[in-house]
Amino acid sequence: MKCLVTGGCGYIGAHVVRAMTAAGDRVVVLDDLSSGDQARIPDVPLVVGSVLDRRLVESVLSGHDVQSVVHLAAKKRVEESVCRPTLYYRENVEGLRVLLEAATHAGVESFVFSSSAAVYGAPDVDRVDEDVECRPVNPYGRTKLVGEWMVADTARATGLRYANLRYFNVAGTAAPELTDRGESSLVPLVFRQLARQRAPRIFGDDYDTADGTCIRDFVHVADIASAHVAAARALTSGAVEELTANIGRGAGISVLEMVEIIRSVTGVSGEPWSAPVVEPRRAGDPARVVASAERIAAVLGWEARHGPREMVASAWAGWSRSVGALPAEHRPQGLAQDHEVECE
Repeated sequence: MKCLVTGGCGYIGAHVVRAMTAAGDRVVVLDDLSSGDQARIPDVPLVVGSVLDRRLVESVLSGHDVQSVVHLAAKKRVEESVCRPTLYYRENVEGLRVLLEAATHAGVESFVFSSSAAVYGAPDVDRVDEDVECRPVNPYGRTKLVGEWMVADTARATGLRYANLRYFNVAGTAAPELTDRGESSLVPLVFRQLARQRAPRIFGDDYDTADGTCIRDFVHVADIASAHVAAARALTSGAVEELTANIGRGAGISVLEMVEIIRSVTGVSGEPWSAPVVEPRRAGDPARVVASAERIAAVLGWEARHGPREMVASAWAGWSRSVGALPAEHRPQGLAQDHEVECE
C-alpha cells in the first residue's frame, strides 16, 4: 500500500509514519513544517507544502500513486483556536476539504482522519462512547467535528472508505528523537516547570473526584500509531467500510496522580519545590473524560498496551536530552541527566 501521511513530521505524525513503514507500508509525507521537524523522518520521502495547495496535493497523489491517505496535518492548540478561530477553520476545515476533493478525484480508496475527544466537549458520563452527543466547547473541537462530518459525507457520495479516530490525551514517545516538544500537553508542561525548579500547576482541586482533580484518559503515542496502522490496513483490505472510534485506554487517571508519576520518574519527588500548586479551575474543564474503547477493539482488534508510568518514562528519556541546554541557574539538581528506558 502506498500511503500519503499529512503532518508526518509532527509528534504524532512521525510516530504514525514510523509504525506504518515498520509494518511494510510505503509512505510519502506532506508537511508544511510549521511545527514539524524533517529530522524525525530521515528515510521517508517528504514534500514540503500545505494541504491548502490543491495543485501540490494533486501532484503528490498522482506522482506517488497514492492509494490511501492518513490526515494528521492540523492546528491543535485549544487556547489559540479561541483567539484565532478563522485560522483554525481555514487550516483544519478548508485544508481537509481541499485534500478530500483532490483525493477522491485521484481515486484514493481509503482515508484515515485524525480527530479528537474534543468533539465531545464536556460529557457528563462515566465513560465516553461514540454515541455520546458531540457538543464541542471550543473552535478546535468544532473544526474536528465538522471534519468528521465532511469525511463521512464525502464517503457516502463517492464510496471512499474511512475511519475517524478520536484521540484522547496523548503522551509518551516510542523513540527519544520523536519526543513531544510542544507546550500544550500536561507531561511536557510539567517537565518544563520542573526543569526550572518551579512547581507544576494544577487547575482546580475541588472537582467531584477522589482527589479533587480532573480525571483523564492518557494513551501512549505508540498505541495511537498502532491504531492508525490497524485502521489503514482494515480500510485498504475492504474489511471495514466506515468507522468512527475512540482511541484510549478506557481507564482514567487524575491530573494529580499523573503529576506525582512525573515527579517520581524525574527523581524530584523529594524536593519541596516540586510539589504541585493549585490554581483556579479553567473554564470548560470537565471533571472526568475517559474513553470507552470497546468499539475499536471489536472492529479492529486493537487495544492500548502501555500504562501511564511507561508514557512518562519514555517521554522523559527523550525530553531530558534537552535539559542540558538550559542556563545553569535553571537546571534542577535532582533531575537525572542520563535516565534511559527501552521504548517500543
